[in-house]
Amino acid sequence: MLERTDNAGHSLRPASLLGALRQRTRDLHTQAERSGIIADILHGRATRDGYVLLLQNLLPVYQTLEQQLTRLVWSPLVEPFIRPELARAGLIENDLQFLSAQMSAASVLPAAVQYVNAIVQASEGDGSRLIAHAYARYLGDLSGGQIVKRLLARSLDLPPAALTFYDFPAISDIAIFKSEYRAAIDRAGDESGDFDAIVEEGVLAFQLNIDLSIALQTESGQARRAQFSK
Repeated sequence: MLERTDNAGHSLRPASLLGALRQRTRDLHTQAERSGIIADILHGRATRDGYVLLLQNLLPVYQTLEQQLTRLVWSPLVEPFIRPELARAGLIENDLQFLSAQMSAASVLPAAVQYVNAIVQASEGDGSRLIAHAYARYLGDLSGGQIVKRLLARSLDLPPAALTFYDFPAISDIAIFKSEYRAAIDRAGDESGDFDAIVEEGVLAFQLNIDLSIALQTESGQARRAQFSK
């Protein structure tokens, strides 16, 4: 991989936007898998109520991300990332309906509100920072999300109809799609006037995911203890 260097020839960072995002978020990616409700899911400790709470808090995140991406159709940097086949909000709504879960203002934690606000802020200007949020969410869904789906089906005994969030019926070959999506990220990095801002937004996106995951684990645990104390 080519790297950008300073005047003395010292390596500073990968020249590729995708490479830079991966480099800066590598440790956060590991932390995300070991923290909060995501760690509970990966280790088979999640509860049905906890999973419902996760969906309820991811819904406004995806709604906002998808609304802002669509709003920025005029931006040459953002337009390649407006991919209807990736849209998750409607599928989350379907899963919540199947699970008989009602949405309310009380369902959405402050960490999710903070996440939503960050996405809105990232859409300012030419919207290039929004690419980092698309990278963090959608490539994760296409990759690790498939593992999560199998774990949830087994540990919570959920049928496919409750796990459509992880389905991509409009994508015939996920591997090819991911390759094309990664290439679009690198092209955006070449064309963007603020490469570093996108990379740092990627760091923020991962941290927001971690914060939300921990908040969900805490809230789910408190609700469970309250239920047993009755």
